[in-house]
Amino acid sequence: MRFLSSLLACLLLLGPAFGQKTPGRQGTFALTNARIVTVTNGTIEGGTVVVRADTIAAVGANVAVPNDAEVIDATGLHVYPGMIDSGTELGLVEVGSLPETQDDSEIGDLTPQMRALTAVNPNSVNIPVTRVSGVTTVISEPSGGLLPGTAALIDLHGYTPTQMLHGGVEMVVLDFPSTGRRGPWDRRSEEEIAKAAKEAMETLNDVWDRAELYAQIDSARASNGDASMPEYTPSMKALLPVVNGSLPLMVKASAAADISSALEWAEERGLTGQIILSGAQDGWRVADEIAAANVPVLTGPVLSIPSRESDRYDKAYANAGLLHDAGVTVALRSGEAENVRNLPFHAGFAAAYGLGKDAALRAVTITPAQIFGVDDRLGSIDVGKQANLFVTDGDPFETKTQVQHLFIEGYKIPMESRHSKLYDEFLNRTPGLSE
Repeated sequence: MRFLSSLLACLLLLGPAFGQKTPGRQGTFALTNARIVTVTNGTIEGGTVVVRADTIAAVGANVAVPNDAEVIDATGLHVYPGMIDSGTELGLVEVGSLPETQDDSEIGDLTPQMRALTAVNPNSVNIPVTRVSGVTTVISEPSGGLLPGTAALIDLHGYTPTQMLHGGVEMVVLDFPSTGRRGPWDRRSEEEIAKAAKEAMETLNDVWDRAELYAQIDSARASNGDASMPEYTPSMKALLPVVNGSLPLMVKASAAADISSALEWAEERGLTGQIILSGAQDGWRVADEIAAANVPVLTGPVLSIPSRESDRYDKAYANAGLLHDAGVTVALRSGEAENVRNLPFHAGFAAAYGLGKDAALRAVTITPAQIFGVDDRLGSIDVGKQANLFVTDGDPFETKTQVQHLFIEGYKIPMESRHSKLYDEFLNRTPGLSE
């Protein structure tokens, strides 16, 4: 009975957006007379972008419009590459207050073999809400436990999770042991916190010792021409490409002490060149250490409160800028499930509090593309890249700006979402009630 009640609640919450969706369509499109912000090659005034199938076929001020193109006059409008959110739970959580709609974590502390991709819901109401804000690609990551699973880079269009996966990019997530409190509700004593952190580090090192041994056995068998495999251990097999150096490791750490410990641990394990630091709320405190280690950072949420009561109110806003000034490669993450749509405003605050507008735009476009190894496909408006882009009537970081057109994988995506459908319904409501 409880399950049926929860299901009914979900259906009611989905409301008019639960109906049939207007599909996107591919073809040949020419966006003309536009201000094109390429990100990597400057800004083109009064230019044209030609999209053919899933690819950007031409970009420039003197581009000939193909005869078969559908022309979109973008006079007075701006074209940007699709934004990338470097850390979300999009597609894994539907309604935060309903456990039945949450699939972001598994039972157990050590589940690196669990793929977030398999749990992504392509029909999530949150996906259209997100992409109509210009966010076209996100990292969808698991949570809970020391090694909660593998995160996936997904484009926000497709009927199946496999269709959404971009370039096969996945990475194991490590929630690095924390020496601090989990939140204001954490009433543990200092001794209990220290004991828990020590035990977590011992567990992590034990797991990594076993993973390295598993890799040695696998390598020895391969070099001897032995086609057989070690005894199948899903968690060890998932960690094998990380140990072998072919897969990055996303290390989540926010407190300054934890970040320093994570960098030291990575160096000891020979992983410094493979780790990607995520969260890093206190990154500004150890920015020089991070820069010296040459480790990229996915920082955020920017729209947050300071990590310590003694900090200035704007430290969370300024964190990205301070990291960037120290020479750290910085991308932005919202850390959200339902409100990933606010990524442009995270970037806007970061820009206003020290990161600067150009660097903030790069932090949600080409920089995450470079960090994830897909900058040959995403992150800028260049010929040959995947046609992930959006068209606005102003600065995408301004709340008043409206996205006018949206393309993902060359599909012209309808500007529809649960929000727009509710707006239309109540703007033209016909309750059918007489006075």
